[in-house]
Amino acid sequence: MTEVIAINTDKIHHINRSYWDTRGNEFLGAIVLPLYGAFVSEAKYRLFGDVSGTKVLEIGCGNGQSLQYQGERQAAELWGIDLSAQQIEKARQHLAERVAERGISARLICSPMEEECGIPKEYFDYVYSIYAIGWTTDLEGTFSRIASYLKKDCIFIFSWSHPIHRCVIEENGKFVFSKSYFDESWCAVAPEFIQGELTLSDRKMSAYINALAKAGFAIEQMVEETDEEIMRLQGEDNDLTQRAKMFPVTFVIKARKL
Repeated sequence: MTEVIAINTDKIHHINRSYWDTRGNEFLGAIVLPLYGAFVSEAKYRLFGDVSGTKVLEIGCGNGQSLQYQGERQAAELWGIDLSAQQIEKARQHLAERVAERGISARLICSPMEEECGIPKEYFDYVYSIYAIGWTTDLEGTFSRIASYLKKDCIFIFSWSHPIHRCVIEENGKFVFSKSYFDESWCAVAPEFIQGELTLSDRKMSAYINALAKAGFAIEQMVEETDEEIMRLQGEDNDLTQRAKMFPVTFVIKARKL
């Protein structure tokens, strides 16, 4: 199902950028606020609170819909970064139509999140990432950069696929482990699953927590519960719903820069 590959940052960026530049959201879709991912919503957990008058930066801004969400909640400045030039263009067009009329500017940068790209230091009240942080090839370096963008005592929020979710498959009516939870190798995701070529690493939960601590963050809240109301709306027979009844499929962490 997967091919383990040695880490080559340029190659990984090329593969993943090509996917988002071409197929984009056709198959994987876009996970955007107020949803953090499957069965977790800002409406329920209110991790951001009041963002009015704040400066926000989104890591992996995609098509701009999450930035629109923040603009509609009166954020003063919107910034976004994304690996894909095509996604940046989609975000630019989307926000030009929906945010500019409110007098809010949106600054968008096409760059890997791991690299220096001119984002100001100690400037933002919130940095967040909705199902994008897992694409980084350098977790510790990325978290360190994110810490540098934030003012002291300000907030970083991110969501990603729960590592248990990626280890489990359905087999003969039961959920079974298909790979080791401890295996963090970079793998080419099965083409029949993603209808294109992508490369990912399934990091352990401790990798995220330890990288946050090393970058100078204190975790304030972690969410891995399944929202039963969203689950009911999606239907009991949905395959993802069945998985979510048994184990978390999404996790969200809110951390504060010390």
